[in-house]
Amino acid sequence: MSAMIEVLKHDAIWELRFSRPPVNAISPEFATTLRDLIRRAPAEGARAIVLSGQPNMFSAGLDVVSLLKLDRNGTLQFWRDFFDLMASIARCPVPVVAAITGHSPAGGAVLAIFCDYRVMAASADPAKPFRIGLNEVQVGLTVPAVIQEAFGRLIGKYRAERLMVQGAMITAEEAVQIGMVDTLAPVSEVVNTALDWCRRHLALPPVAMSTTRRIARADLADLMGDPARFPAEDFVNSWFGDETQATLHALVAKLKAKG
Repeated sequence: MSAMIEVLKHDAIWELRFSRPPVNAISPEFATTLRDLIRRAPAEGARAIVLSGQPNMFSAGLDVVSLLKLDRNGTLQFWRDFFDLMASIARCPVPVVAAITGHSPAGGAVLAIFCDYRVMAASADPAKPFRIGLNEVQVGLTVPAVIQEAFGRLIGKYRAERLMVQGAMITAEEAVQIGMVDTLAPVSEVVNTALDWCRRHLALPPVAMSTTRRIARADLADLMGDPARFPAEDFVNSWFGDETQATLHALVAKLKAKG
């Protein structure tokens, strides 16, 4: 068990529960820890993996506060590690399900996009819905091509374009309507619903299921098979650009003001 990710074993299903208060933000250590656990699980007998968060929050995305403290080399290493994390999900030999237990902006949504299946929490209060989306543009970041392709694969290229360019955050109900998530469940039942999906798939003839899955996801695996597809150095240049830095620092100031 990592201090920031709990490993809960449900027979042959490993649940990797994000446990980095207050919002499960993705720091450099979080990214490499999660990547290594996803790679390790199948080798140690896991036949499926569930990624889960805390009630009301899956992951708020990148830990901007910690990332802004990195120099150029440290930032470059982080983005390479984050590509490896996305690739570890896309290329995992066993099914990976996102149990989206609450809000899931930016990096949290990215992790879910690369999974096999997505269960998202439906808020008990319609006036305060949970939201998900690639809102990178709103915080001064470009959505990399590999993420754009994976998102377009999931919901269709034009619909993905419209959501990404405006950095839209949509409700869980809207997300299920367009196929960004597969089903909704009460917060308390999100993980159980994800586990049930895994159990139904593991009850199928294993060779037929896994081979069909591998063929169906071959395009996604190929997309993430070559780190050169992710222009990390170009992304870092953009990260240190005036517009992005100003927007990110303004975001951090806003977060600190909230307390």
